[in-house]
Amino acid sequence: MTTISSPQLWLYDTTLRDGTQREGLSVSIEDKLRIAKRLDQLGIPFIEGGWPGANPKDVQFFWQLQEDPLKLAEIVAFCSTRRPNTTAATEPMLQAILAAGTRWVTIFGKSWDLHVTTGLKTTLEENLAMISDTIEYLRSQGRRIIYDAEHWFDGYKHNPDYALQTLDAAIASGVEWLVLCDTNGGTLPHEISQIVQDVNSHLSSVISQEPMTNDKGQRTIPKIGIHTHNDSEMAVANAIAAVMAGATMVQGTINGYGERCGNANLCSLIPNLQLKAGYSCITEDQLTQLTEASRFVSEVVNLAPDEHAPFVGRSAFAHKGGIHVSAVERNPLTYEHIQPEQVGNSRRIVISEQSGLSNVLAKARSFGIELDQQKAEAKEILQRLKDLESEGFQFEAAEASFVLLMHEALGGRQKFFEVKGFQVHCDLIEGKETSNALATVKVAVEGKNILEAAEGNGPVAALDAALRKALVNFYPQIAKFDLTDYKVRILNGHTGTAAKTRVLIESGNGHERWTTVGVSTNILAASYQAVVEGLEYGLLLHSQAEAALKASR
Repeated sequence: MTTISSPQLWLYDTTLRDGTQREGLSVSIEDKLRIAKRLDQLGIPFIEGGWPGANPKDVQFFWQLQEDPLKLAEIVAFCSTRRPNTTAATEPMLQAILAAGTRWVTIFGKSWDLHVTTGLKTTLEENLAMISDTIEYLRSQGRRIIYDAEHWFDGYKHNPDYALQTLDAAIASGVEWLVLCDTNGGTLPHEISQIVQDVNSHLSSVISQEPMTNDKGQRTIPKIGIHTHNDSEMAVANAIAAVMAGATMVQGTINGYGERCGNANLCSLIPNLQLKAGYSCITEDQLTQLTEASRFVSEVVNLAPDEHAPFVGRSAFAHKGGIHVSAVERNPLTYEHIQPEQVGNSRRIVISEQSGLSNVLAKARSFGIELDQQKAEAKEILQRLKDLESEGFQFEAAEASFVLLMHEALGGRQKFFEVKGFQVHCDLIEGKETSNALATVKVAVEGKNILEAAEGNGPVAALDAALRKALVNFYPQIAKFDLTDYKVRILNGHTGTAAKTRVLIESGNGHERWTTVGVSTNILAASYQAVVEGLEYGLLLHSQAEAALKASR
């Protein structure tokens, strides 16, 4: 039996250069090194590290990688062509490129005559000389060259003859890749396809007229790459269109980070090209790391992950409608275009007022609770869920509260403590409220009434601290719990100060995180309810872990 291998695509990541041009995104040298190593593990062949010489951070980044190189990926330095009316050999920025010590260098040059005359303020002929001289000089220094044809598609649409001349200059100088850039992000997929085909035809014509050889006398044909921006929400579609038209290198960024509206998102491109279009990008094992890599990068750059991102978002395989859940339980293909595990993600059943009994049963199973749909408890849980959500509760984002609700309906909710009451006092200094707060709580534990007080940076922090202080002697594990996030939503703002408030609180124990919800017309009461349930759920997790440990002995 003959095995047909998938056509190879070369991935080129520019998160560390183009991605960091996103507004509000900033990374340290250490951040860049961590991301580069994670991309190396993911199997990205080319990783663009930045523009050495443009800033000290990038210079140090390349120096550190010389000391501790990546295992598989080629790290690439990025730079423009030389300046007008100079020579490449005397260009200081090219000396910084050589000092970076990379085998591969990406040089970008102008394809659009508008940019040549208006941006560079030089002649069209000088721009061609800048491209040729820069590439030839770097090749003479032993570098392999990727040429980014900046504003290629706009330049080709406005002046195709000149745009092709810029490619000819790069080809004649010995580039190995010609990357066509939709720098303004305004091109549509059908235009991308046609223009890439035009370039392929032109390239074949050039090669047939002047067969090219490398330094060893072997014939070389530059390959085509694609670099797209997302200003028209077309970056991924345009990159795929280019591949279908013959491009074999795809440039993009993790999570689509980039200037303005971003770059082509590799977290969408890789699975689309590999799982659907049949190309080989990375190994299957590496593909299962995609979701983790996406979240790792978002964590390092300190940006919240896009929960609704295709493939890697937390909601990418979340099912909320009862009919959907029922169908997915029978056959995931009914509402999932791929298996979530292929990209390292997982299926989630979301609980809300739109849920049916299938949602409740599936969610219960995910927490180790078996419900019988024929018995009253399951229907009672569903009805209780709908009643509470009509009052303003939201359980799709507060699964810990829903677990406690299920245990209560089944008569098995463990009462670790009982809340008797609380008070909060906020200091006033010269008529201005400060962030300092004092909370007093009264709780009953094991038949004893405990009264404790604590200060905090705001009323919720004070309440949380007072509760922990009251309970820690009975439950020492509480010392490891943290309140990690706090969100407030006004539900019916038209009622003014009488409006209901929904509070979501995320807690953690260093290993797991969970979210609880509280609703009240009093924001402190809503917060207190969520804090109490957060502690209760953490204690439930701990008791379940201890029970499992004893059972295993």
